[in-house]
Amino acid sequence: MELTNHELWGLIHGMVLGSLFLLAFAGGLAELHALRTSVETPRGIRQSARRIGVGVTSMAVLAWLTVLTGSYVVYPWYRDAAATSPKSILLADPNTAQWHDFAMEWKEHIAWLSPILATVVAFIVIYYGASLAQNNRLRRIAMTAFIVAFALAGIAGLFGALITKAAPVH
Repeated sequence: MELTNHELWGLIHGMVLGSLFLLAFAGGLAELHALRTSVETPRGIRQSARRIGVGVTSMAVLAWLTVLTGSYVVYPWYRDAAATSPKSILLADPNTAQWHDFAMEWKEHIAWLSPILATVVAFIVIYYGASLAQNNRLRRIAMTAFIVAFALAGIAGLFGALITKAAPVH
């Protein structure tokens, strides 16, 4: 089986970078949730804070790499002016035009919030470190931002998979 250059980059963008971000979310959220003085010892809190810092920073980097490869590597191929481009294929059929009008616009604009929020969470975790265990409000804010980042990335990933199914980038 051979992949074209476009297919390879689409695979890297969605299945490698995007999937790694989404898969790592559960562990990061569980660690943030467990970062409480009632659950862990002071030594365990320090270790967890370091581990969470590395994890959420890695996830923010993955989110940025996903959005950047999507916006600047894969997306130009999608929008190509040729009649056989995915955008042209979707817009040519009234039954699939909404895949471009709504789903691709979501990916193009709203999905950028995911790495921004993941970066906010990474900043909070690194800046506050182990003291997050005592600050339930800030920890919950970080968890909420993390959940929203995940949801936005998940919706963008789902739309990307469905768009690719309807009109693949060749």
